[in-house]
Amino acid sequence: MPGQRLGSMIGATFGLIYVLINAGQLPLAIRLPLRATGVVAFLAVLAAVCRIRGGSASDGAVAGRVGGFGRTYWLVVAAEAAALWAGLAVLNGPLHAPDAGVAWVSTVVGAHFFAIAIVFGQRFFHVLGAGIVACGVIGLLLVAAGARVQLVATISGIVPGALLLASGWWGAHRVPPRPAAS
Repeated sequence: MPGQRLGSMIGATFGLIYVLINAGQLPLAIRLPLRATGVVAFLAVLAAVCRIRGGSASDGAVAGRVGGFGRTYWLVVAAEAAALWAGLAVLNGPLHAPDAGVAWVSTVVGAHFFAIAIVFGQRFFHVLGAGIVACGVIGLLLVAAGARVQLVATISGIVPGALLLASGWWGAHRVPPRPAAS
């Protein structure tokens, strides 16, 4: 699967996970329609990805030229996993703030998109990363201020999920840039 299609599916998959998990904090009357909307959005991305006929040369070339899913990518993922583990351990342990977990996850996931933007040479990941980091930081501030868990789950979980689903949709419909002429 060409990089753009794979990236769209990865983003949409994690977006759906964000929505499904964090909607569980909301009242049933909101939870079920929100989860259904997340599933429909995911299926729309899946359909869009499946409609793409083959990959263009530039789709694979961009990922291959900059590094793709090579060593640098996996180093970013390893750093992300370590930051997630360490932060959640501190939140759940000494800080006694488990409600901040989703906000921490969003902060780290958003930050990882800045490195991913460099690895894949795709500046739009900076925008996605900034949006998700903002959701995470706002959630951390809300937890510190004593906000209800439903608000934190919405700002730091559902909104980033929607951003990931939307980026998956956008990526599935985006025409990859053509390589510069030599």
